[in-house]
Amino acid sequence: MKIAVTTSTFAKESAEPLEMLRAAGFEVVLNPHGRKLTRDETVALLGKAEAVVAGTEALDRAVLEQLPQLKLIARVGTGMENVDLTFAAERGIRVGNTPDGPTWAVAELALAGLLSLLRHVPHADAAIRRGEWAKPMGRLLHGRTVGVIGLGRIGKAWVRLLRPFEVNLLAVDPQRDAAFAREVHLEYGPLAEVLPRCDIVSLHLSGAPKAPMIGRAEIEMMKRGALLMNLARGGWVDEAALAEALASGQLGGAYLDVFEQEPYAGPLRDVPNVVLTPHIGSYAVECRIQMELDAARQVIDFFSHGGRPSGERPT
Repeated sequence: MKIAVTTSTFAKESAEPLEMLRAAGFEVVLNPHGRKLTRDETVALLGKAEAVVAGTEALDRAVLEQLPQLKLIARVGTGMENVDLTFAAERGIRVGNTPDGPTWAVAELALAGLLSLLRHVPHADAAIRRGEWAKPMGRLLHGRTVGVIGLGRIGKAWVRLLRPFEVNLLAVDPQRDAAFAREVHLEYGPLAEVLPRCDIVSLHLSGAPKAPMIGRAEIEMMKRGALLMNLARGGWVDEAALAEALASGQLGGAYLDVFEQEPYAGPLRDVPNVVLTPHIGSYAVECRIQMELDAARQVIDFFSHGGRPSGERPT
């Protein structure tokens, strides 16, 4: 049975996921391009494959209509915006993702980005490389009030990393976990009440936004000089409004790992008080291996039950 792998980095950090699939008897066809595939390349690679271990390439109706033999999409990663879930359901294609792998990778990157922003690490590094011995004055994370928007797997891991800094924790989430709030001494509230109280606001929402959650009005609610972080999805923050707020001093800084258009080539590149990274939240060796193993297990589990769903549906 033929299995296609579209994600370009599959088995680069560990051969175990690939060996697992081959040991289960699958013929595995890998992405030969070393990059994200176009629609035509995706259709050509999948050929007569009955499952795909997928990356971020488009698996929309136009692509899926050309793959009548496809039974399973196992997405290496969390986001499903590239998959037409409605059409997949109509066709009876099972779709899963690997949400556990990125949890600590994204949370740790958030901490790295925040500390870099607070202590001006990128500027200090760049100054030394220019031959300058400049010592920028930074600020502490300890004792600050941090608002977490989106308290799912990643948001909760982020909160746990913050606790040793003795911060005050606020959260916005429609599904309130009272037991977790008691454990970490966290207070829930609506967005309009949380934003004005925070020194730092971080976004860890799931799904693709239909409109920004943080726009000009929300930025105006925030403390002057507050910091804003987005490690969720591009589009949750109005990037034009963010650039204006950073220039005016309404916000003191920002850290973004995700952007509305990627690769990013917008005006935030020219703003000094912002740290930017190219959507590397899941780019940790341990995270990549776990996601690939989870996707491989989904393939094996699915076909070991005759191509029928077994157990809990991946989400």
